[in-house]
Amino acid sequence: MASISLTTSLFCLIFTAIFPCFTFAGDPYVFYDFRISYITASPLGIPQQVIAVNEKFPGPFINATTNNNVAVNVWNHLDEDLLLTWPGIQMRRNSWQDGLLGNNCPIPPKWNWTYQFQVKDQIGSFFYFPSLNFQRASGGFGPFILNNREVIPIPFPQPDGDIIMLIGDWYTQNHKALRATLDAGKDLGIPDGVLINGKGPYQYNSTLVRSGIEYESVPVDPGKTYRFRVHHVGISTSLNFRIQNHNLLLVETEGHYTVQQNFTDFDIHVGQSYSFLVTMDQNASSDYYIVASARFVNGSTWERVTGVAILHYSNSKGPATGPLPDPPNDTYDKDRSMNQARSVRQNVTASGARPNPQGSFHYGQITVTQTYLLESAPLVTINGSPRATLNGISFVNPDTPIRLADQNNVKGAYKLDFPDRPFNRRPHTDRSVLNATYKGFIEVVFQNNDTTMQSFHVNGYSFFVAGMGYGDWSEDKRGSYNKWDAISRCTTQVYPGSWTAILISLDNVGTWNIRAENLDRWYLGQETYMKIINPEENGETEMAPPSNVLYCGALRSLQTQNRHSSGGPTFTGTWRFGNILLMALLGFILIFY
Repeated sequence: MASISLTTSLFCLIFTAIFPCFTFAGDPYVFYDFRISYITASPLGIPQQVIAVNEKFPGPFINATTNNNVAVNVWNHLDEDLLLTWPGIQMRRNSWQDGLLGNNCPIPPKWNWTYQFQVKDQIGSFFYFPSLNFQRASGGFGPFILNNREVIPIPFPQPDGDIIMLIGDWYTQNHKALRATLDAGKDLGIPDGVLINGKGPYQYNSTLVRSGIEYESVPVDPGKTYRFRVHHVGISTSLNFRIQNHNLLLVETEGHYTVQQNFTDFDIHVGQSYSFLVTMDQNASSDYYIVASARFVNGSTWERVTGVAILHYSNSKGPATGPLPDPPNDTYDKDRSMNQARSVRQNVTASGARPNPQGSFHYGQITVTQTYLLESAPLVTINGSPRATLNGISFVNPDTPIRLADQNNVKGAYKLDFPDRPFNRRPHTDRSVLNATYKGFIEVVFQNNDTTMQSFHVNGYSFFVAGMGYGDWSEDKRGSYNKWDAISRCTTQVYPGSWTAILISLDNVGTWNIRAENLDRWYLGQETYMKIINPEENGETEMAPPSNVLYCGALRSLQTQNRHSSGGPTFTGTWRFGNILLMALLGFILIFY
């Protein structure tokens, strides 16, 4: 018995030494290896360079469950720096892993880096993508699904299957050419099309769609109900999603269950994700169209900016034919889209990641501690270059990421002086960050004085979409807020010449990004960060920097070279070595037992 005890102790000591972050009693881990590289594809019938994950375009999905620990080992096979970001994933106290340049040094070409984070108390539909250098315009994106734990029921019958739809506007030029266009002060122009799951449109019209384009076909069985998880991974064009002759029952958006309601079509804006239940209740005389078409544009000029996939019943008698289902007609109802957005409400009786009802958080009864009015405007020229602004400031990412600068006493990396209101002053570039108060309950109003539809995202948080309306926001607009069942999400649309008000409970310490999800506006500086520190613990509430933290900027000399993909230890290599060592130890135990 003594020898067994000694051997077991040795086993545990070695296991702990190899895997200090793993414990037998802790929450489970899921592991992924992502190799990010260029491949050649022809989604619109023209060969072009796209960004693939593990040779796939779009990338594979991450499948995790509430409270799982997620480890993603990312290998950068591009010819430029890389970061992957996980919008909507609320990394508690851990902005070190969010994959944005204000928080993380980039992964250089031919290097690898492992993201490790916990999906704490979350469920729902999200997606990941590369956050640097306009790279999302060339791909690199994929779905991220967070499942309920088995003990937590979903508020609808279990669907017969999950169907992922990644939709987005697309150009046949790659991201480098597109960003060069923006740098030159030019508009990107009309997109060349809309992709569905990385594929071009079904040839519903031989004039608009060239022959030979590969399209997405979704196989289904009659009478069954499927969950369609639809993600807008595009660049800047709002899309209307619809399935010919089928209703869309909205059930979830970005991690929160909604009041269930049927729609014939639904507007989805850049960066947003929705789940719909769709029942296969039609006859199978033919296949049916799945459509994602451009919104709020000149219909005839933008007609080609339409994605078309096929819903294929297993007993279908023929291909889809005829015209596409009609897009929304706003001619006589200008409020249609905004009213649809306002109708998305939280299911306050449904459980989310935890057994207690989400409606127990009565956000409408909490006193607002601070109001921030963030105004976007048409592009301006600053120092000879086109720039996008919030409150007249066009953000420039610091050379040394914000929290890394704090940890290492790097002075002057950024300014903690972002204004809470727009001022009549000359637009300028700056590294200005918003000084937010820990445990505050803030109101953020996005005022869109630009001429384009915009989406805004907040990293690290879900927020309540309290209200939206036309014109300029003023304090009397609070009387129109939804203070009971406003949807909680991480990305919201703001209509041109309109405002959207959100409410956020600042309970997650760290440095968190607020940005335009429209890639062109984001690339040109329409973002800032919230710095949130627990003053009682002097920042110690936040997780420490990871052991594999990358250094850059003023701290570049601290970076070692052991993360190059051609040599040196990696997370995956350590894991495989650990498996071999553990097998040897188990054999040793069995022999001596």
